[in-house]
Amino acid sequence: MIKFTPFVLFAFFLCACGSSGTDEQMKDRTSEKDSIVTKPYEAISLLGDTLYTLELPKERQAQYDSALNIALNNYKNAPQNLENIIWLGRRLAYLGKYREAIETYTKGISLFPNSPELYRHRGHRYISTRQFDKAVTDLEKSALLAKSIPLTEEANGIPIPLPEDDRPTTLQFNIYYHLGLAYYLQGTYGKAAEAYEQCMEYAQTDDEIAATADWLYMSYRRLGEDEVAEATLAMIREDMDIKENEGYFERLLMYKGLVAPDSLLNIDSEVPLADRDLALATQGYGVSNFYLYNGEQQLGKQILEDIVEGRHWAAFGYIAAEADLARMKK
Repeated sequence: MIKFTPFVLFAFFLCACGSSGTDEQMKDRTSEKDSIVTKPYEAISLLGDTLYTLELPKERQAQYDSALNIALNNYKNAPQNLENIIWLGRRLAYLGKYREAIETYTKGISLFPNSPELYRHRGHRYISTRQFDKAVTDLEKSALLAKSIPLTEEANGIPIPLPEDDRPTTLQFNIYYHLGLAYYLQGTYGKAAEAYEQCMEYAQTDDEIAATADWLYMSYRRLGEDEVAEATLAMIREDMDIKENEGYFERLLMYKGLVAPDSLLNIDSEVPLADRDLALATQGYGVSNFYLYNGEQQLGKQILEDIVEGRHWAAFGYIAAEADLARMKK
């Protein structure tokens, strides 16, 4: 059964599903459809699709808007304060305004050219907008700059109430985690594995170990280094204290042969459709890889195609599925 946690949900955006209705309702929806064409897009997918910011449920929209307003006020009061710049960019990004976030970080870099935090966050959003080369450049720069500073805690930025036992990560962990992802999405799997090995050195919790091990395992499998990949799984135990990265953990258990692949796609029908799309992007990418690794190419490809039919285009699993399909077409 798919589980959803605040960590998994914050990076993606839920939107309402269409349904049949009256002629007047149909006109309203047609008008909404026409209006989306004129609004700014955030990215072009690797498959040529135009990607727009997705709508949030009303309650979450209000929470995110409130957080953005606070960040805007802080920035206006002190526009040359590094923390204010970082948080304005993060709040914009959580609302799916990735281009504005990138512009904010870019302005910040002009003021603080040696800030590893600004390069780390801009690199992340270059990933969101499918600019992988720029992401690698920023994240490599961030890693270089971070070598000269002590281990730095990085607060969870999701602007909704968090569990009391929420555990922040570190700047250094996030730099190498996203750098590994950028390399992986480029198809540069050797460098991805190197980055995730470095990331593992900063993994302090079982959640961080699981998230890192998942991408590390996949990188080694893509390199054909199956024995090294299997050795990576040795650090994964069924009794790990997983609070946030349940999706990655279940994928790892599947690779270990402890969970059936199909069970990861057995999503409760009572889960809202939008959440099912998210679950497919998260769990489905691992299942697709499992089939691809084991010679079932058509089945693996079909799952990738199902993933990109969903709406959660900012999810890492979605972006990875998109990148794989784009390479398959070449």
